[in-house]
Amino acid sequence: MDNNRKSLIKEISEIRNSKVICYICGDRKNVSIRIAPDIIPIFYNQLKNIDKNDKIDLILYTKGGDVLTALRLVELIYEFTDNFSVIVPYKAYSSGTLICLGASEIVMGKMSELSPVDPNIITPFNTKDNDLQNQLPINVEDVYSFISLAKDIVGIKTDESLMNMFMKLTQYVHPLAAGSVYRTHALIRSIAKKLLLIHMDYKDEYKINEIVNILTERLPSHNYMITRKEAKEDIKLPVTYCDDAFEKKIWDLYKTYENDFMLNTPFVAENCADNNGDFSVYSGIIETLNESNAYIFEGNVERMNMNINIINQGWRRI
Repeated sequence: MDNNRKSLIKEISEIRNSKVICYICGDRKNVSIRIAPDIIPIFYNQLKNIDKNDKIDLILYTKGGDVLTALRLVELIYEFTDNFSVIVPYKAYSSGTLICLGASEIVMGKMSELSPVDPNIITPFNTKDNDLQNQLPINVEDVYSFISLAKDIVGIKTDESLMNMFMKLTQYVHPLAAGSVYRTHALIRSIAKKLLLIHMDYKDEYKINEIVNILTERLPSHNYMITRKEAKEDIKLPVTYCDDAFEKKIWDLYKTYENDFMLNTPFVAENCADNNGDFSVYSGIIETLNESNAYIFEGNVERMNMNINIINQGWRRI
């Protein structure tokens, strides 16, 4: 492990009196990764070394990914602790926000950002020119917003008019894709509610439903950035503002990852390959003070025709 990262993680752990796990889901152009089920065994192996009574802090950076993995990860963490917090130095979008919903505390600084949890879906039933290799994403809330527009703004009320509107929609969105939108909308609400109920009481059902409604329906865009003030005061999430000294430590740690993984520099295989055309690049990391696992892309550049071949990719202990 990089000594600078190790020192910062140790300091954060001592300040928080917790066990710290860092999960950096790198978004470097051309080698970005997302939250996916393959992280679960990695987390399990690292969590096994943590005492049941220990407080666990997850330092999280991600632009999103698989929503079911968010639920599974939170449930796994609670197998090892009853005291789980997420520390957000910068971005925890989409399914990253879902992970935060499962924490009894979300520690946020001035640069911390959450997002709505209305996912895009990709389905073979919604393609361009019937090309399965060119599947078009559908934003779940865009479909629901179209229906709301027709009913609430345009004023369509009759069953016949609503049916005509729906038939018009299915000229652009395959009926089975529309069905997938409905299932995904129901799923995301169910997951968000389940995560909140891990640390909230059923008697707070109104508050829980309000949080779910805001994050799945009421925010204006999937790219909307939720600041700590809005998360705490408007959405009523269990947000803790970190003081300036602690904020500097978590920001310094994030910047170390940003520099180490060159998150702001697009990956160009031709420029990074050795004389044989081979390349290896780290795109994300899950680490504690005792263990580090990196997501690694390995491949080869055929310099004659500049073809790029990915030979191996996945998590590996480093």
